[in-house]
Amino acid sequence: MNEVVQALETRRSCRKFENRQVEPEKLEQIVETGLWAASGMGQQATHLVVVQDPADIATLIRMNAQIMGTSGDPFYGAPTVVVVLSDPARGTCVEDGSLVIGNLMNAAHALGVAPCWIHRAYEEFESDEGKKLLAKWGVEGTWRGVGHCILGYAAPDGEAATKPRKEGRVTFVR
Repeated sequence: MNEVVQALETRRSCRKFENRQVEPEKLEQIVETGLWAASGMGQQATHLVVVQDPADIATLIRMNAQIMGTSGDPFYGAPTVVVVLSDPARGTCVEDGSLVIGNLMNAAHALGVAPCWIHRAYEEFESDEGKKLLAKWGVEGTWRGVGHCILGYAAPDGEAATKPRKEGRVTFVR
């Protein structure tokens, strides 16, 4: 089987991470791959914020958990959070950001790094607190939060099990 196809078919979400940071060279490759995602009309109207500062991650955890109505860690102990933002003036802003997150997750898996997509970025960055975080990080302009791609190394029981694919999800019209 082609190695790219195999990587796409074997990638799983991770929901329990080791306390070990992603190496800078791997992280740079993953982020670079996110920037190569397809975008509506080739506009490349996304912005990535790579967060490794524990205090800022703790703020994101608190905000995300509050939106979800829980007190747990919705980022599962991941040491890196890539916040994916998109220009809300673009009609394809959600799709563009989603493609970036897909590229991030697939590149991470190909490099032996465990990823997971976490929602609620829209609500986080619509809030005053979220806008203050963006300003603190030096992110100017108007942005819509699309999602978070959390990254790290999977704990031994951290990756989701493979589920069989459901039948009847494809119709060919020839």
